Amino acid sequence: MFCREVKNLERPSSSSRNIQNHHQVTHSMPPEKIEIFKSLEKWAESNILTHLKPVEKCWQPQDFLPDPTSDGFYEELKEMRARTNAIPDDYYAVLVGDMITEEALPTYQSMLNNFDGVTDETGVNSSSWATWTRAWTAEENRHGDLLNKYLYLSGRVDMKAIERTIQYLIGSGMYVGLENNPYNGFIYTTFQERATFISHANTAKLAKKHGDLKLAQICGIIASDEKRHENAYAKIVEKLFEIDPDATILAFADMMRKKITMPAHFMYDGRDDNLFDHFSAVAQRLGIYTIADYIDVMEYLVRRWKVEKLTGLSPEGQKAQDYVCALPLRFRRLEERNQKRSKQATSVSLSWIFDRQVML
Repeated sequence: MFCREVKNLERPSSSSRNIQNHHQVTHSMPPEKIEIFKSLEKWAESNILTHLKPVEKCWQPQDFLPDPTSDGFYEELKEMRARTNAIPDDYYAVLVGDMITEEALPTYQSMLNNFDGVTDETGVNSSSWATWTRAWTAEENRHGDLLNKYLYLSGRVDMKAIERTIQYLIGSGMYVGLENNPYNGFIYTTFQERATFISHANTAKLAKKHGDLKLAQICGIIASDEKRHENAYAKIVEKLFEIDPDATILAFADMMRKKITMPAHFMYDGRDDNLFDHFSAVAQRLGIYTIADYIDVMEYLVRRWKVEKLTGLSPEGQKAQDYVCALPLRFRRLEERNQKRSKQATSVSLSWIFDRQVML
């Protein structure tokens, strides 16, 4: 669902699974800004809800899995396992990490529902914002279900260790500095959805390379959903830039200073305090999601939102504009320096794949 944190550039001050209260800021949006989101109700209905699909037209996990009611179920399962046996452990390490991230969906819905001005106060609110959050969650829920079942049937992974990790992650929550502020929040979700689209698209390509066309199809269809959701969130931010460019560019700069951290950064299996870092390192090495991808997303959003062309900004807004526009090039130079440094190859055992070793 969401991207990995940039590594080895400018790391956040705390990578601990426990964020202390004094690091947290809440409700940073001025109360008068809530009226902006109320005024956008009709606009969201016409421009954002259209990115949802009717349930009857959505794919479902069972469309891609062996049919347990079929007489040919066991043959289908044998064929599936023959395909999965050709895929290396490091690929499964990343696919499991992606699946675990998707399975922490309750946390993400809670996050969206805490944005001031767009909350679902009753749980069944008919506002466009509340309708989007519930329906987005329902569409995203299929991703974790499908990957979980596929990995379970593959027989290649330790499901108990994975399930324990999911329980830890949901129980830990997440803190990525959104401050209950929808300006910050919708910038974050746009970035994450695009990054996750890239990640799932690359797992699809790699699955095809390893000969599992069904898994490639699964990862590809999930990537397609992420791309559609990215477009919805990007439209929201485009609208905010149109009607309130100063607050929006300040929020964009704020999120870029904090770095876009993966919502699963509290990932833990009961023993590995650096599990998220290990998972991210394998993904980086395989080219599934890299620092270069992070920079590409940043550059893409600056271009899509026409940040360089913003006018009428306050002095603070102009400084934020200059900072954001210069950031991709700055990060590329930092990454070039990092690549020139020699890095000794190391390996780690992962509980998800029965403690087998993978290279980082």
